[in-house]
This record gives sequence, C-alpha cells and structure tokens, in this order.
Amino acid sequence: MLLAAYAISALPVGSDSTHAELKYRGVKIAPEHRCAPYDRDDYPYPQSIRLELIESLGGLIYGPYSGTCFHSRHEVDIEHVISLSEAHDSGLCAMGPDAKKQFASDLLNLTLASPKINRYQKSSKDLSEWLPAMNACWYAERTLQVRRKYGLTIDYNEADAIERKLSTCASTSMVVQCKTRTAPRPKTDPNNAVLAKYDDDGNGRITCREAIRHDIAPVDKSHPAYEFMQDGDGDGTVCE
Repeated sequence: MLLAAYAISALPVGSDSTHAELKYRGVKIAPEHRCAPYDRDDYPYPQSIRLELIESLGGLIYGPYSGTCFHSRHEVDIEHVISLSEAHDSGLCAMGPDAKKQFASDLLNLTLASPKINRYQKSSKDLSEWLPAMNACWYAERTLQVRRKYGLTIDYNEADAIERKLSTCASTSMVVQCKTRTAPRPKTDPNNAVLAKYDDDGNGRITCREAIRHDIAPVDKSHPAYEFMQDGDGDGTVCE
C-alpha cells in the first residue's frame, strides 16, 4: 500500500519500527476503539452555528461536497467533516464533556451539505468509505487538520485512502464555484450612527453575533442595521 512506504519513511533513522508509534502526517495510526458508549447528546452544538458557517463563506450558502449554492439556509444541514461517532471512536470517548462540546461546534470541523448527502450518503462514514464529488482534496486535508488539533487517531485504511487522494492534489484549498447573490455593500460613513451602535469590532459590517449581543435579532429589512448585514438567503430577514 502507498501508506506503508510513507509511514516507514517517516520514522527516524535507526528507529525500531516494531516498537515505534507510527504516525501519518502528524496523526497517530491506531484502530478505532469505543472506550465508552457513544451518546449523541454528549456532543451538543447550537443550530445558530449555521449562520456562522454562512458568514465564513461571505454570505454564501455553499455545500463544498457537491459544489452547490443553495437559495435558503433551510435547504442545508450542518455537517461534521469528521462525524461525531467517528471522532468518539478515534479518541474523544476518553475526553471530558468540555472537549466533546468544543469539538461538536468547532468551525474547523463543520461545513454545509444537502440532507441527501449528509444523512444518506456520507452519514458517519470516514474517508476510506466515502469521498465527495467536489473538493475531495480540501476534505482530505481538513480531516487531518481536525485530527491533529484534537489528538485523534486514524486507522490504517483511512490514512492510506487520504494519502492516495493527496498524492493527486495540486491544491487543498476549497473551490467555490458560485458567486454571491448579495448586492455589493454600499459605501458608508465611518461615523454612521447605526455602525457606531451595533458594529462592535469596527469593520463596517454587522454580524449575527453583534445583532444577538444587542438584542435586535432577528433583523428585518426594515431595521436600519439590515443594510450592513449579509442576507444569505435573500428572504429579507437575517439571523432568524
């Protein structure tokens, strides 16, 4: 297998491969192990994180697995790049509730996907069992980033599948192939009273976090803050 040569070459010169801890790109290779029962309720995350994902994409409601831009946030699921059960069996089962909650809501491990892909195609599969039609290189690299961040292990089959995919990649950046549907933001006076009131970080726009902090969410288009916000689904209301 391709990984076998990679893992052996990664060992320090003179090391004993029989006793050394094998790692693949900084991730420990080990079989999955459910050290404690898996309970989905141990991994809570707020549905409002969907808005943060949309904001991180500049207001686009974009599913990178299919390369699809959606018209409404109600058309997409919050999708965990490494599924919660997969992470549980890769080391999170031994961690405390704070680590599990952090993992479940970490934007590094979150994206958007249609219900068809999230629930019926990918589900809890790892990369050795499923690859997206689009952005497979980004997906492969992202799984490694998440595993390194949380100290999760990876089994041999998935590591081998990742190496096979990455060996074909010219880039691991996410490809976004659709354009934003939101109109260009009008130029504004930096002394604008609305921004002064709601734009806490002074970047010329108002986020959902700021709207919630100031208790004005959801923000209707009749509200003066609306023109400084991203209405990703164009329905006239932000931060529903």
